[in-house]
Amino acid sequence: MHREFREVNIKHDRPDVEEARRRLIEVLDDARRAGVRVVKIVHGYGSSGTGGALRDAVRRSLLRRRKEGAVRFIVHGERWGVTEEEALRALEDHPWLRSDRDLNRYNEGVTLVFLPPTAPGKG
Repeated sequence: MHREFREVNIKHDRPDVEEARRRLIEVLDDARRAGVRVVKIVHGYGSSGTGGALRDAVRRSLLRRRKEGAVRFIVHGERWGVTEEEALRALEDHPWLRSDRDLNRYNEGVTLVFLPPTAPGKG
């Protein structure tokens, strides 16, 4: 899609909540170091009966990262549409996201994470 974008499926092998949180932190740290600005986390939405717990845990962890300043803002998949204020903000900053296959699909199984720019010499 774009060099500033990374999509990561953290549910692919059905990790438990703690493992998913560990992976999430690792993914965000790696993305920041690589200059990635947007990370789409595929966490599932609970159709199997367990994915909902994973989604909720990932989202809680992202909120903590946002409070710490490691995340600029978050758009939940169910709000990833061109009529949503959060999505419009993201599309203004990153117009290349208009080609994202989940845009306007309102997919509860993903969350888009927008990282702050990395300061020169950091990372």
